[in-house]
Amino acid sequence: MPIGKRRESKIPTIDLVPMLTVMMGVLAFFVVVSVSLGSEQLIEVELPPEQTEDVPPDQLPSINEIFIVEMDENQETSLNGQPIESNQLVLEIETYLEKNPKKTVYLVPDQELPYENVMQFLGDMRAVGGDRVSLALEDGEEE
Repeated sequence: MPIGKRRESKIPTIDLVPMLTVMMGVLAFFVVVSVSLGSEQLIEVELPPEQTEDVPPDQLPSINEIFIVEMDENQETSLNGQPIESNQLVLEIETYLEKNPKKTVYLVPDQELPYENVMQFLGDMRAVGGDRVSLALEDGEEE
């Protein structure tokens, strides 16, 4: 190689099109996910304060005063242990809440039910009874 001649080197080029294609695909994925998650409806659930003392039995409400709606693993409903259809349940909730302005309706779902089904049913009950409908859970401990 002669002393005065230099070898010309080409500047490497970077092709940005594939990288931009991947970035646009990732961006589109996150946009679709964020839009689909934003459409869910939230239900506020207020948990009762923890009781440190046992309530005397004479101060507990009798079973006739409590309005308990149970939902089993087949999504069948019962009112205070008696099976009931959903349209009849709506009428019973309205009647109970009119007669008892300070009482609450409790929903006790089966522990095997999916969370989405329980929240949907609780939302339907709250459409009838408002904030006087509450979610109740059974203690999972065996005696």
